[in-house]
Amino acid sequence: MTSTGIRLHAPAPGWSISADVVVVGSGVAGLTAALRCEAAGLNTVVVTKARLDDGSTRWAQGGIAAALGEGDTPEQHLDDTLVAGAGLCDEEAVRILVTEGPDAVRRLIETGAHFDESAEGDLELTREGGHHRRRIAHAGGDATGAEISRALVEAARARGVRTIENALVLDLLTDADGRTAGVSLHVMGEGQHDGVGAVHAPAVVLATGGMGQVFSATTNPSVSTGDGVALALRAGAEVSDLEFVQFHPTVLFLGPDAEGQQPLVSEAVRGEGAHLVDADGVRFMLGQHELAELAPRDIVAKGIMRRMQEQDAEQMFLDARHFGAEMWEHRFPTILAACRAHGIDPVHDPIPIAPAAHYASGGVRTDSRGRTTVPGLYACGEVACTGVHGANRLASNSLLEGLVYAERIAADIADTHAGHALPARVPAPVEHPLRPAHPLLGAEARFAIQRIMTEGAGVLRSAESLAKAADQLQRLHAEARDALDENGKTAEPGVDTWEATNLLCVARVLVAAAALREETRGCHWREDHADRDDAAWCRHIVVRLNPDRSLAVHTTDTADFPPTRQHQQEQ
Repeated sequence: MTSTGIRLHAPAPGWSISADVVVVGSGVAGLTAALRCEAAGLNTVVVTKARLDDGSTRWAQGGIAAALGEGDTPEQHLDDTLVAGAGLCDEEAVRILVTEGPDAVRRLIETGAHFDESAEGDLELTREGGHHRRRIAHAGGDATGAEISRALVEAARARGVRTIENALVLDLLTDADGRTAGVSLHVMGEGQHDGVGAVHAPAVVLATGGMGQVFSATTNPSVSTGDGVALALRAGAEVSDLEFVQFHPTVLFLGPDAEGQQPLVSEAVRGEGAHLVDADGVRFMLGQHELAELAPRDIVAKGIMRRMQEQDAEQMFLDARHFGAEMWEHRFPTILAACRAHGIDPVHDPIPIAPAAHYASGGVRTDSRGRTTVPGLYACGEVACTGVHGANRLASNSLLEGLVYAERIAADIADTHAGHALPARVPAPVEHPLRPAHPLLGAEARFAIQRIMTEGAGVLRSAESLAKAADQLQRLHAEARDALDENGKTAEPGVDTWEATNLLCVARVLVAAAALREETRGCHWREDHADRDDAAWCRHIVVRLNPDRSLAVHTTDTADFPPTRQHQQEQ
């Protein structure tokens, strides 16, 4: 795969450092990869957009899924994952996840993560949607992500892993042969480095998280603007399955005009016995699925949306009043505090909820070692598409995927380094282009993109809504492109304009894939194609960015991922 030659408009790097590996992101995937690389003797640098503990991981409430309980097996975990993925999971990738997962969790505990235990000292496991067994390990009741983040950040600091915080990574640097040569980045605020610089390295690990901010309402933090996917596209990498955006069924409803990050009400609340009800107190999920409220997330989200449509309502309710105050305070203290902060007391009242954008099941396409289609570029966590999630992620598989595949990436980089396949010296990147190759959008475009995506490519989609969204996005793209092509002008470089430009990039890909997939599968719901169509659509949609900034879209022949270029070279 050759580079597109496209880079964001930014000043040339004014400083640089060198490393063996640069890891972009500091969630469970990024810090796990960095710690394993550092342990292997690799000079590792972690770059993170905010502080080390400010990524999506710390917002994860429910827990981490693994076959750790008595009577549970990796095979049962595999079966539940394949069912949730609606025919598009890569079975090899899932088997890796469920078989390597239990030991990976044990190593996480050895790193310092403390999970909730029973009085006998065993892990206290719960259930979530789509799981037929109690296999969700949790911490602090509903603060699992915060505990994992704490443990990994402390380990990284204790081991002296070099970090650059408050830094937005701009683009992948490549050498004359198209191999990875590091990243350019912009450091915000004061520190050892400031402004635009570069980390030169022959291996780059993308662990940048999701792109929930492409929608108006999301559970994702404000930093989740699709930067990793956009960077990979500009570098010539393939992305896959971006149409499969999981909308979490139970997000605290703060009103129809609420924007930005919304409080999540964990699936574990339903796992402990909470009921979904309408305004009349009727449990509407009964009879829709054998697991009722614990059906896979796409089924629950659709059930909620249907009931809202039937009743012309903007919200449904989650009723857990029967838990009582003691259980709420012990098991779900974070959710209890969030609800009370917004004037809702779940001990006495049902919680108003509605679906909101939560997780990207698709992303940068990788093989089983986390290698992308660009030599030297890896991806793991939510930014990646390993094939594990298929058309819909099984609850609490995300932290496990980040953990397992980060370890596999570190092992591959270490093996490559030991075998001298990595260059002995850091490769020299090609020169920074004098003229901007990619127009920047104004900061205000962010809100326009979010509105367009929420209206046209949200939970409910149709050919009409997607065509309208595509037209509006293309108009934004064309206006910026034409201004650049005609007079060389573009918006002033800065974090807000870079983020808006990245959001437009991923939005265009998402809409193109969603328009092409004329069926309803997993978390992709087409009102005009209500049925799943295995004959035509049991396959993946793969997208690349062309040098002229247009999209190259194609489908795979089967549900299996084709090998990456790096995999092909080994055959």
